[in-house]
Amino acid sequence: MHGESISPPANPSEQPSSSSPQVQFVAQARIPTRYGTFSMKVFQEQGSGVEHVAMVMGDIAEHALIRIHSECMTGDVFGSLRCDCGPQLDFAMREIGQNGNGIVLYLRQEGRGIGLINKLKAYELQDQGLDTVEANLKLGFPADLRKFDIAGQMLEYLGVKSVNLMTNNPDKIAALKAYGIAVDERVPVRSDAQAENERYLATKLHKLGHQIDWL
Repeated sequence: MHGESISPPANPSEQPSSSSPQVQFVAQARIPTRYGTFSMKVFQEQGSGVEHVAMVMGDIAEHALIRIHSECMTGDVFGSLRCDCGPQLDFAMREIGQNGNGIVLYLRQEGRGIGLINKLKAYELQDQGLDTVEANLKLGFPADLRKFDIAGQMLEYLGVKSVNLMTNNPDKIAALKAYGIAVDERVPVRSDAQAENERYLATKLHKLGHQIDWL
């Protein structure tokens, strides 16, 4: 596992605004998987009732190997080749299993926050020639509606102080640092580019600022 060192975290007093959704822990159970045995912990947003998951393995207090993963039914469940979500989730689970400790935070933010129905509408627009950002804007949404401060709340509840974050998205690093969680290292998440997702990956690189150094 090779990563990048990250500068010291932002001032812990830079907390998310009171308008951010608040989550509370509600349930847990042991979940054996092909990557090893995890403890699945479910958190629920107050008000909306949206449920988010932390898949936890081993000692996680310091330098925990973490993946913040937003829900992608098409990629995670059905193996869609239009994105790299499924391979990224598989990479994270495998790395944690091999390492013996870590957390996957699975956030219910389908389609970068626009939901499954609008995500499929965006796919239709992409098939007509728009890229993923242009399609969201055409539907009247920002390029990315996700809120990663939810992840900060979950990690705070779990007692996590510092992380090695598996991500290509600098917004996730900034969100955790703003919540007072030290990001010691960024671990790049690599996946193969192929015909169906090459433009999608290029758009994440050039328009969304993702750090994809293998394209």
